[in-house]
Parts: sequence; structure tokens; C-alpha cells
Amino acid sequence: MAALESSDSTRAGTVPADDEGGVLSRAHRALSVGIVSVVLLIAFEATAIGTVMPVAARELDGVSLYAFAFSGYFTTSLTGMVLAGQWADRRGPLAALATGIGAFAAGLVVSGTAQVMWVFILGRAVQGFGGGLVIVAVYVVVGRAYPERLRPAIMAGFAAAWVVPSIVGPLASGAVAEHLGWRWVFLGIPLLVLLPLGLALPQIRRRAGGAVDSTSATPAFDRRRIRLAFAVSLGAGLVQYAAQELRPLSLVPGLLGAALLVPAVLRLLPRGTYRAARGLPSVVLLRGVAAGSFIAAESFVPLMLVTQRGLSPTLAGFSLAAGGLTWAAASWVQSRPWTEPYRERLMTSGMVLVAAAIATAPAVLVPAVPVWTVAVAWGFGCFGMGLVISSTSVLLLKLSAPAEAGANSAALQISDALSNVVLLAAAGAAFATLGSDGTTAFAAVFLPMAGVALVGAWVTTRLRTSS
Repeated sequence: MAALESSDSTRAGTVPADDEGGVLSRAHRALSVGIVSVVLLIAFEATAIGTVMPVAARELDGVSLYAFAFSGYFTTSLTGMVLAGQWADRRGPLAALATGIGAFAAGLVVSGTAQVMWVFILGRAVQGFGGGLVIVAVYVVVGRAYPERLRPAIMAGFAAAWVVPSIVGPLASGAVAEHLGWRWVFLGIPLLVLLPLGLALPQIRRRAGGAVDSTSATPAFDRRRIRLAFAVSLGAGLVQYAAQELRPLSLVPGLLGAALLVPAVLRLLPRGTYRAARGLPSVVLLRGVAAGSFIAAESFVPLMLVTQRGLSPTLAGFSLAAGGLTWAAASWVQSRPWTEPYRERLMTSGMVLVAAAIATAPAVLVPAVPVWTVAVAWGFGCFGMGLVISSTSVLLLKLSAPAEAGANSAALQISDALSNVVLLAAAGAAFATLGSDGTTAFAAVFLPMAGVALVGAWVTTRLRTSS
């Protein structure tokens, strides 16, 4: 901790431990607004692009490749995350963040000007690589530029940045697509990078730039970890393809993907992650279990409401809108100082809420159950996610040495993204296999994901380093 208190540490990218004020105090205001704006940009992109994706796929005659527009983003983001972790630990987060925002914007332009679906997917892949760089770099900035007491508050700010996009994003992008065309949704978002760049980068250069130890020689990049990251991305893509195709021949890419994926992941995540070893490994595992189970289930909620209960896509989307508010509220709750001694218990409660919400959602397959049941259940589920996701970020930074914050943040995000890919593939395969019976198919998606969330509740009991 002595390095955090020296004047040299400020040049190395950390802040004095006695830094006064809150996240919006004079000392932190510009940086806080800047990095929250970066998260706001990613949130708006996620909600807006998801709304117009079906229109783009139809126009480009690529409905059969629809899933790859999503999986392409996730798989390349895995490589970006590993690269950003090394880049930030060795040279500071500034260059990784700037490069990531640039790649994110470039990918949007490529997709927005695409004339065929494969070029569109390529743009999404470039965008995912940039997003992977950005999210890890932002976490490193938080670890270096904010004292420990302020980190829960800035994580709550990140959650709050998703509220407005979750409500406004679908409406705004739908209106733009209807009146100007879907391409303008992709081409308009890059203009939003100007605010994050203008506010965040100068402050990051001053408060979080450079290596942690500026007196030592900068170590070389670990090429082995970068190769492992490529193996994870390629393996995840092959597994996703195999799960979507569901043909005998798809076993070949599926097995090849698993052969690449499993050994690489075991080497990139902290030792003991898959056996829920106490402390940091369980924090990383919990992030994946929580995110994967929730996102896999949430992806099928609008489809269930449209096909089984006859709702319009807009109304089905709005059934999830309240979740942004409850997620942000829970993130605010976990940021309060009084919650710190009870953080692990709050996370257990959060995972129980997530499991209950996922298990309750398919109740609307019974015609007598009102459709608003999903909105209520999902509001509680998002409250649970707000308790868990923000807290895993706080615990990770608390358990990480300054020189390891980048690599550990990358591991956290890899766990998150990889679980999304794998559990979405599993849910998609189950749904496709049983698709002729809508009720059974949706139950085969939601009930296993509720079980995964309950496993996450058990993992929360492993977060403390000693019993």
C-alpha cells in the first residue's frame, strides 16, 4: 500500500489514499463523467443495435446468419479483453481505451455500410474487439484513479448509465430505422464517441496513465496468453456454430471448438476458478454464472411473449424496461458504506432473486397467468443482478494487487462473455431441438438457467478467503 501514498505513484497511474470527496467532487468529476459516458455509449449501442438487427438481417438477406451477428461480437471481445489486461498492466489503460473506442466506432461504420451479411458480421467482430479493450481498460482506470471507498459508487454509476438507454434506445433506434433507415443507427452512434474521448482521455492520462511501477523496465507482452485468447475466441465461435447448426457434421467443429476452448480458458482464468476456490477464483466464477444464466434467459423473454402470448415486439421489449431501473437501484444500494460488512450476504440474496425470476418467467406460458407477471419478476431479477454484478467488480479490485488489476479484470470479463456464449448456445440448442412444442421448448430454456443461477447462490458462500 505504500506505493499508493507516494508522489511517484500518481505519475504511475494511482491516486493518494486520502483523496477527498465523492465521485462527482472537483477532483473526480471530469473523469467520472467521462468513463460513465463510455459505458453509456456501450449501453446505448447494445439496446439500439439489438432493436434494428432483424431489419438489417432481412435487408442483407442474412437471416440464416442472424446469430453470428451477436456471437461475432462476443467471441472477438474475448481476445480484446486479454490484450487490454496486459496492455493496461504494462503501459497503463489510456492507449487500450483510446484504441478500443476507435475500433468500436470503426466496426459500427463497417456494419452500417455493409452490402452483404458477412461484411456486416465482420463489422460486428471489429466492434466486439474494441468493446473488449474498452471494458477492461475502464475497470483498470477505476482501480487506479479512485480510492477503495469510492469504487462501489462509480460501479453504481456504470449501472445507472444503462437505465436511459434501456428505455430510450429501442424507441430512438426504431424511429430512426423507420424514417431514415437502419444504417443510420449504426452510422450515428460513432458521433457519440467524441464526448467520452474529450472528457475521459485527458483525465486518464493525468490520473491513471503509465505503468504501475514507473521505476522498473516495462515487461514484454505475454504472447502465450494472447495465443490462448485467440484460441478462446476461435473455440467459442466454433461451439456457437455447432450449437446453431444441429447436424451430425456439426459435431466436428463443436469438438474442435471445445478442444481449443477448454484448455485455453483453464489457463486464462485464476487457478481454482472451476472448483470455486475461495476468494478471487470464486469472484470470477460467480460473474460468469450470474451473467450467463441471466442473459441466456433474458434473450428468450421477448420471443416467448411474442410467439406464445401475441404481444407486439415493442410491448415485449418494454416488459424488460423496468429492469434497468431496479438494476441501477440495487447498484446504488451496494454502494452505500453500511452494506460493506454484508456484501456477500447481499450477493447470495441477489442470486436467489435471479433464480426466482428466471423460474417464474415461463409461468406466462399458462394463458390464465397475466403477461405483466414477467415484468414484475424481471424487475426483481434485475435487482438481484444489480447487487451481484457491481459487487463482483468491487471485490475483484479489492482482491487484486495494482500490477494485476488488468489481468484479473480481463479474467472477470472473459468469464462474463464466455458464459454468455456457452449458455446461449446451450439454450439455443435446447430450444431448436424442442421448437415444435413451444411450451416445452421455452421451459427447457428457463428452468435449467434457473438451476445455474442457484449454483451461483452457492458460489457466493465461497467469496471470503477464510470461512
